[in-house]
Amino acid sequence: MILPPVRDPRLVTIRRGGTLTDADHHRLALWAAACAEHVLPLFESAHPGDPRPRQAIEHARAWVRGEVKMMESRAAGGHAMGAARDKRGAARFAAYAAGQAGVVAHVAAHDLGAAAYAIKAVRAAAPDGEADAAGRRECRWQRDQLPEAIRELVLEDQRLRNEICWSVFDS
Repeated sequence: MILPPVRDPRLVTIRRGGTLTDADHHRLALWAAACAEHVLPLFESAHPGDPRPRQAIEHARAWVRGEVKMMESRAAGGHAMGAARDKRGAARFAAYAAGQAGVVAHVAAHDLGAAAYAIKAVRAAAPDGEADAAGRRECRWQRDQLPEAIRELVLEDQRLRNEICWSVFDS
């Protein structure tokens, strides 16, 4: 479970009683999609016939553009997570990253799920003895992709939720 028992109001949209603007919600979704897409080859190389993780990422971006409804992106995310369930290792984590990106439209705080699972995917794919270094490189890459408008929010959220996200955001 990557979500805390009490949600941070900064990651809840204004219309739901929090302080997150639609623009920042969209930025979080696009960042999550970028994190998931970065590791998508780890799934697709092992399971080239399964389009569900790629479709979840595409739905996240389509939601930002207003081309699909939140429920469609959420459903695509769920299908990607379904693709992960019977897999192992890097492919499993990459599919979960894509699924989490797809559900950011529903709950913005899933952005860290996409990032955390992407780091887990890279670590799982790394040669023996190199997992920690690979995870740190992925975390740095992700942080380099953060738009300035949401950078501090995401970095603070990583500090707050690092423990429930398998401590992958340690740097």
